Amino acid sequence: MNNYNKLERHAKKLSRLSHLNAICGWDQAAMMPDGGAQARSEAMAELAVISHELSTAPYLENWFAEAEQEDLTTEQRVSLAALKRHWMMHNVLPADLVEQQSLTGSQCEHAWRSQRKENDWEGFKANLKPVVELARQEAVIRSQVTGLSRYDALLDIYEPGMTSAVLDDIFTEVKSWLPQLIQQVEAKQITEEILPLSAPFAIEKQQALSLEAMALLGFDFDHGRLDISTHPFCGGVPTDVRITTRYDEDDFTSALMGVIHETGHARYEQGLPQQWRDLPVGEARSMGIHESQSLFCEMQLARSPAFSRLLAPMIQKSFNSDDASLSAENLRLINTRVKPGFIRVDADEVTYPAHVILRYEIERDLIEGNIEVDDIPTIWDQKMTQYLGISTQGNFTDGCMQDIHWTDGSFGYFPSYTLGAMYAAQFMATINKQLNVEQLVAQGDLTPIFEWLHNNIWSKGSTLSTDKLVEQATGEMLNPEHFKKHLMKRYLNK
Repeated sequence: MNNYNKLERHAKKLSRLSHLNAICGWDQAAMMPDGGAQARSEAMAELAVISHELSTAPYLENWFAEAEQEDLTTEQRVSLAALKRHWMMHNVLPADLVEQQSLTGSQCEHAWRSQRKENDWEGFKANLKPVVELARQEAVIRSQVTGLSRYDALLDIYEPGMTSAVLDDIFTEVKSWLPQLIQQVEAKQITEEILPLSAPFAIEKQQALSLEAMALLGFDFDHGRLDISTHPFCGGVPTDVRITTRYDEDDFTSALMGVIHETGHARYEQGLPQQWRDLPVGEARSMGIHESQSLFCEMQLARSPAFSRLLAPMIQKSFNSDDASLSAENLRLINTRVKPGFIRVDADEVTYPAHVILRYEIERDLIEGNIEVDDIPTIWDQKMTQYLGISTQGNFTDGCMQDIHWTDGSFGYFPSYTLGAMYAAQFMATINKQLNVEQLVAQGDLTPIFEWLHNNIWSKGSTLSTDKLVEQATGEMLNPEHFKKHLMKRYLNK
């Protein structure tokens, strides 16, 4: 067995441990009783240490050195590069730091569930501070190895090749037109009459509708399932994808759109290349590309007029109602309503970028040491007021405590959401040149659309850089203008 084959076998062992961690994480969020939190945190921390020790085993350095001299195929060399990046990403961190991060992150996330409900900023702050301190330690270590700034070193984990300098340019441009667009759309929508939904909507009926929507989008139920959690997510592994959502009996659209969003993530995972299963080269390219798939389903497809017409009969049948509020046109108006609000996951696609930019600017300055955890609520309120015209002063539940990401130290992740929206708009613009998307949706035939995504995005895994992946698929690298044009067309008819 040559050294490359040894590296492959080693990577597959790590992938299987990651599989266990993913399912444990899903269970922690969706099924685990509160009393299991401490033991689960310790178990997952132990698993993190074992994985880290395997990822940083001393003999790997020699295996990589020898493998680079071996006679490998072009595909194997691409895989070797991905394996080496994966190794280097883990090799820079000491085991005790990894263990502390897992333990403090798990404890912070679990306590956050009740602290958020109780608007307990002081309690949450005490748990968040050590998480931030450990993230800063990680950032310093990665910065020294990569030569990137501290924040960029964390950003690179989720968005390889992306930098805060590029993001600053993109987001500065967005901030130059987004506030005005929000005002224009709000003014236009004043004249639109939306019929209120006739609540309540039984949770079991919402669950059935969610499953039907997942089937429409091609979700493979032999390799995944849907459950309930405090914060919706898509987790698990490609062969066992776990989607979660949360239901509101007063408004079924929140859970439905959330499920459609997570199904986009799931389709990407289920469509990753089988020949590279359990290897880094077979994983999703970046979180921005991952978000592009969820936002393609939720925003580009599901909130379009054609998809509203496709969903309306399903919804009416699910709730056994022909109420006018469930008409295709009323659903379209509901799903494209623009109104600045507190909650990111419930935000419309016009105001959503403001939520992301706010979080990006705070976490960038937090990791760089320009601000402290104590400063977060005040800065959050200032930016919410500036970008969306609403205040979160004293409202920590709907303000800086609403997201799960910072609880486990996932700094550098938030930019992926708006990058994903931009990629999604660019992909749809390209698909529209090749297919009659509106006609396909009207017919309920989404297969050609997903075939394009599979051929151009999913099947590539991480064999290409993000820039090259997007360029091959669309003929150009990321062009935020497609996103702006999409919003202008959908919301202002321009």
